Amino acid sequence: MNIDIIPAIDLRAGRVVRLAQGDYARQTTYANDPLALAETYAADGARWLHLVDLDGAKAGGLANLAVIEAIARTGLNVQAGGGVRGIGDVHRLFDAGVRRVVLGSVAIREPVRVAGWLERHGGERFTIALDTRWVEDRWTLPSAGWTQPETRTLDDLAPWYAAHGARHLLCTDIDRDGMLAGFNLALYRHLAVIAPTLTVQASGGVRSVDDIRAAKAAGAHGVILGRGLLEGRFTLREALALQGPFVQAGEEAGC
Repeated sequence: MNIDIIPAIDLRAGRVVRLAQGDYARQTTYANDPLALAETYAADGARWLHLVDLDGAKAGGLANLAVIEAIARTGLNVQAGGGVRGIGDVHRLFDAGVRRVVLGSVAIREPVRVAGWLERHGGERFTIALDTRWVEDRWTLPSAGWTQPETRTLDDLAPWYAAHGARHLLCTDIDRDGMLAGFNLALYRHLAVIAPTLTVQASGGVRSVDDIRAAKAAGAHGVILGRGLLEGRFTLREALALQGPFVQAGEEAGC
């Protein structure tokens, strides 16, 4: 099975930041020019880039749309989200050049409406983001930038989306995000059982290329690289050496 290596840029007030465990009060700022960073990743061989509008994720709306659009013009295949609340936001991201729109809070709160978008535009144009936290023996799904509790669980929605046309699932163990603790491999093995048809992107905690290999062995089809890459614990070229042949949006994912 191939694995896609996807560097991430989290945007807040137009800057490159990371949050520890999704806590907006625990922010580290890495760069003031996200476009320059994206161009560096492209020069190093990245094919996809994951963009998160943290301002939008918390409050709704596309607060960093101009930055996202500028990065999409670099030629990178961009998947982007944070703040998508309606089909108008989806269309604005498509118009900005985004290849896949990442649906988080709306996918948790309004799955039936999202299923309509999947039917209308095709599952290949979206990544369903079910970021999760283990609470009282279940994988919960907090929304609104991981700040609001919700009743639906990962085990409710991952199989549901698989049955309703989704192709791509991004899943972060929130408690590992930004902590350099390694991926929660049990989580991705669990997803491979409950939603085997989904192409799963692992996120949260990667600290070395060995974690990428482990995620692949656990059934992940892609990995999101954040803090470990930003802090130089490994290089993008080292990570990309583990990647299989490139798959354009609309083609079958290689296995």
